[in-house]
Amino acid sequence: MSTISGKLEERVAILEAEVARLKSKLEVVSSPTIPWWEKIAGTFTDNSAYDEAMQLGREYRESLLSNSVEPHDI
Repeated sequence: MSTISGKLEERVAILEAEVARLKSKLEVVSSPTIPWWEKIAGTFTDNSAYDEAMQLGREYRESLLSNSVEPHDI
């Protein structure tokens, strides 16, 4: 019976070591990181395609506003 107990203790020790290793990996992964929006901030600086997309979007939204106001609504 003592050999079974010894083997069991050895297996438990191996499992405990593995759990400790996995926990340490998890702590590294879940440590506070920079939010995604801070990582991409400035990505589109001096990008003419981005500037054009923003301008077109602005014009589209303004066209929706100007079309929704009818003279009889004023």
